[in-house]
Amino acid sequence: MQKSAIIIGAGLVGSLWAVFLSKAGYKVNIYERRPDIRKAEISAGKSINLAMSMRGWTALETVGVDEEIRQISIAMSGRIMHDLDGKQNYQPYGKEGQAIYSVSRGGLNAKMMDIAEQRGGATIHYHHKCIDVELEKGRAHFENTETGEKISAQADVIFATDGAFSAARYNAFQKLDRFNYSQNYIEDGYRELLLPANADGSYKLDKNALHIWPRGRFMLIALANEDGSFTCTLFMPFDGEVSFNALKTDSDIQNFFKKTFPDFYDICPNLLQTWHSNPLSSLAIVRCFPWTHGKVALMGDAAHATVPFYGQGMNAGFEDCSVMYDLMKKHNENWPAVFKEYETLRKPDGDAVQDLSVQNYFVMRDFVADPRFLLQKKIEGRFSSLHPDKWTPLYTQVSFTNTRYSVALATGNRQDEIMRKVMDRPDIEQVWDSKEVEDAILKLVSEK
Repeated sequence: MQKSAIIIGAGLVGSLWAVFLSKAGYKVNIYERRPDIRKAEISAGKSINLAMSMRGWTALETVGVDEEIRQISIAMSGRIMHDLDGKQNYQPYGKEGQAIYSVSRGGLNAKMMDIAEQRGGATIHYHHKCIDVELEKGRAHFENTETGEKISAQADVIFATDGAFSAARYNAFQKLDRFNYSQNYIEDGYRELLLPANADGSYKLDKNALHIWPRGRFMLIALANEDGSFTCTLFMPFDGEVSFNALKTDSDIQNFFKKTFPDFYDICPNLLQTWHSNPLSSLAIVRCFPWTHGKVALMGDAAHATVPFYGQGMNAGFEDCSVMYDLMKKHNENWPAVFKEYETLRKPDGDAVQDLSVQNYFVMRDFVADPRFLLQKKIEGRFSSLHPDKWTPLYTQVSFTNTRYSVALATGNRQDEIMRKVMDRPDIEQVWDSKEVEDAILKLVSEK
């Protein structure tokens, strides 16, 4: 009999995982609460453009679908800071040729669903809300949101890829004894804005960079879309003197942008329209354990939802697919062994990507415009180019390698300790590129 699998959630991770399972010979049925997004107009809404980096590409390459995604992505080789005077400062992400890739969440999701059906042979059932999962039996229960009909489905294995507010996790895992779960909202929310293309379809900003307007306690970012527009996101506290709740009128909104992001205000004629078109959304980190029980596993945001400030949420979910697939082969599809090693291996990395994401918010919001921070990055870059075997910058480890997140975080913390000592030199601005500083870092590295 053909091997069978159920995937709950037809998002990015669920659609990709269907292709992996198909490659391993499984008949896959995907149950999705929403209607088919390909039949609706896909807008930015509350999506935040995604940044594909090496982990994501590695997973896509494994099942041979990377080229189709490259066709809808835009390379970003660095970030451009916009100061209050409109001056721009470019900071490369890595070495020559290294880039992360902007891609629309809606566009990518639609493409991944096409691939799941065409390459994976998956059947996607829409308007099916998960209402229960029998973990030991491998049986899932759904309600059709259009007709109210309740159905049940059984498979050899079930994968819950239904996001941060996973119904499968809520209805089944969270009822287990000794299941640990936490949901923490950060103080800041976000609202998306759309910066339209010029009348001739050209871009108003450099499309091959991530644009940041860092303003201390809040920031605006912009990532390019294929049609010449940019998806922009304002991250800011919900409450306080400068906050979303302080912007009560259209006049408040316009004055805030005119004063705080003047160069953006000048090129965004539809500011109020796009402001009112998109919802104000919150940001949460979800941690839980165990990630597997019986015949069911949590993957992606259902297991380790994070905030978007390292651009790693999707990449971490795609890496779950790579890791699970490798373990399927290692254990010859002995699912109890696969699941046990999967959650043991991935839980520290799920926690680490969440810690990295919060850390990077402070970097983007507070530090990228700080001259001392920029000098530290120059020193790290110089030392890394001279001694690549001894120092890989944290951003490079996370975005341009498949180093485990937990290892990258630990290494990054050690490197931060070293750099704090280096930056304590009173004459560091004058001698930063000297042999003396290089030798001092070498000595500190050897002591670690």
